[in-house]
Amino acid sequence: MTTGKINVSVENIFPLIKKFLYSDHEIFLRELISNGTDATLKLKHLTSIGEAKVEYGNPIIEVKIDKEGKKLHIIDQGLGMTADEVEKYINQVAFSGAEEFLDKYKDSAKDSGIIGHFGLGFYSAFMVAEKVEIITKSFKDEPAAHWTCDGSPEFTLEPADKTTRGTEIILHIAEDSLEFLEDSKINQLLNKYNKFMPIPIKFGTKTEKIEQKKGEEVAAEDKDKTFTEVEVDNIINNPNPAWTKQPTELSDADYKDFYREVYPMQFEEPLFHIHLNVDYPFNLTGILYFPKLGSDLQIQKDKIQLYQNQVYVTDNVEGIVPEFLTMLKGVIDSPDIPLNVSRSGLQADAAVKKISNYITRKVADKLKSLFTENREDFEQKWNDIKIVLEYGMLSEDKFYEKAGAFVLYPTVDGKYYTLEELKENLAANQTDKDGKLVVLYAGNKEAQHSYIEIAKDKGYEVLLLDSPIISHLIQKIEGDNSNMTFVRVDSDHIDNIIKKEETTISKLSEEEQTNLKTVLEAIVPKQTYSVQLEALDSNASPFIITQPEFMRRMKEMSQSGGGGMFGMGNMPEMYNLVVNTNSELATSILNNKDKDAQESLVKQALDLAKLSQNLLKGEALTAFVKRSFELIK
Repeated sequence: MTTGKINVSVENIFPLIKKFLYSDHEIFLRELISNGTDATLKLKHLTSIGEAKVEYGNPIIEVKIDKEGKKLHIIDQGLGMTADEVEKYINQVAFSGAEEFLDKYKDSAKDSGIIGHFGLGFYSAFMVAEKVEIITKSFKDEPAAHWTCDGSPEFTLEPADKTTRGTEIILHIAEDSLEFLEDSKINQLLNKYNKFMPIPIKFGTKTEKIEQKKGEEVAAEDKDKTFTEVEVDNIINNPNPAWTKQPTELSDADYKDFYREVYPMQFEEPLFHIHLNVDYPFNLTGILYFPKLGSDLQIQKDKIQLYQNQVYVTDNVEGIVPEFLTMLKGVIDSPDIPLNVSRSGLQADAAVKKISNYITRKVADKLKSLFTENREDFEQKWNDIKIVLEYGMLSEDKFYEKAGAFVLYPTVDGKYYTLEELKENLAANQTDKDGKLVVLYAGNKEAQHSYIEIAKDKGYEVLLLDSPIISHLIQKIEGDNSNMTFVRVDSDHIDNIIKKEETTISKLSEEEQTNLKTVLEAIVPKQTYSVQLEALDSNASPFIITQPEFMRRMKEMSQSGGGGMFGMGNMPEMYNLVVNTNSELATSILNNKDKDAQESLVKQALDLAKLSQNLLKGEALTAFVKRSFELIK
């Protein structure tokens, strides 16, 4: 038996490991199972190139709880270690067995799935254990070894009587970590971190019903049963998840099944998927799903999961996945992602930016092909995905450049245009006298119904743009299309929004107009309404409330963050009250010499205009209803 001191530069590395190296204690299980997986994959590689003259077989990794003994066992059937290797890899912390292995076999081992960066993974065991034992037998014909350490730099190393190849790690769980002796806790961790590890992981057994074959011997009392119950290994992982396969091997049903496997609590089907598969200039595989999103930027519960060689790392994928795609779901796996030693944080790195750019491009290409192959289907899904794409256009220039090919602008009547189609279809009718194309839009079909109808009567198309970030987006589009402007349909009278050459002449003289304005301004609240007299068609509404596009848009942009003028989000609402001087009501107000009757007419007309803009509420609405009943007695 040898005893000795672990070769570390700090007198006692374990308190440091406990405190700083790993932010999350529970990942010890992930690290130890990853090491077992590495050992098994290394053996597979060595047998495949003829360097290990042993039978690879069907190795598994087993996790066992010994609650009474307060022990947790992790057992693999990998290549194992000799006493010399234990001395080298376990005691000399600076060495990483995986790194050395990769270095030696770097050409042939490139795809064998070995986690190269993490020599310190084993020591995470001391976060939950007061003592750790390793019992290991190498695939080489050498005696087994037994290493024990109690969390100080002291260790013992002696021969062991293990006869089967592989490594067993025994954790003597510390008093402050007894939760890791509960089946439910270990099950939860295995499901979180090891659900898709490439080697089968056994945790206990389960009973399965197996159909009896004809002619099988059956006990008399079981004669009527067609099934028999047998005890089988409880394998908790799927070693061959969908993202490790080629897209040609998978059907639509396979992709949907995998979605349910990753997100068992998601009951809605995803709209479509994107299979990522790249091997240059970095390795990356994965499947991303577009879930139904609607218009709200809700906080994600089920996020994209990041794996490294099928080992779960994190669902905090900012940086790797462009921000606008963090609303998607799915899995990304890359051995090339530079993580810190605890795998809990990304290291800033040029490769990460490249990965992000690649994902952006791949998603844009997929959306374009979906749009081209089945436009009708794409249009039906538009409302469920638009918020992601609009956000992408705002936040990623590379995505914005490609978005013209598939981003849609729907009308209130359910027609869909791309930006180019919009320009082509609207140019003839909606270009104003200055040669500018005016794109009319509504934010709410119901609330702006009367304005939409007036515009449609003129033969104009009205878009329905109702996402919370639309003000920012149209600002960006206008910046790139100088002869095009977006105006909400209730921002002014339609003839002022799209000014043509002809002007309507007012029935009222200039003096009468001045008198009318004086009367109105004495009654209409100045702090909310700016009175404007307009000579409109005599059939147009007498009073129209509008909200100037610029002011409203700046206010919306200020409220939804990023843009708009400083502090505009808190400005009081300001409206224009457009009074049609050619309406009979304007003449009636002007000619009515009874001050009370005049005031009553103005208030009633203003309330009707407010009602059409959904602005009449509370006390004012009650008074209006009462006054209206008085008028029809």
